[in-house]
Amino acid sequence: MELKLRKTGNSLATTWPKELLSRLNVKEGDRLYTVETPHGVLVTPYDPKFGKTMDAARRVMARDRDALKELAK
Repeated sequence: MELKLRKTGNSLATTWPKELLSRLNVKEGDRLYTVETPHGVLVTPYDPKFGKTMDAARRVMARDRDALKELAK
């Protein structure tokens, strides 16, 4: 798929096909994130920093499961 860059004010912008936006499950105002990979740049609606934070939270919840159950009472 090819996307064309166009000048918008002092920036560059592109339009994305409706089908692609639907597959990404994004709409106007949503944020997209870029991640550099060995194969190029990945564009995703998922914040990779949030994913790392959630992984850390899952580890803490698994480790301190009993203490969290007590706190929830």
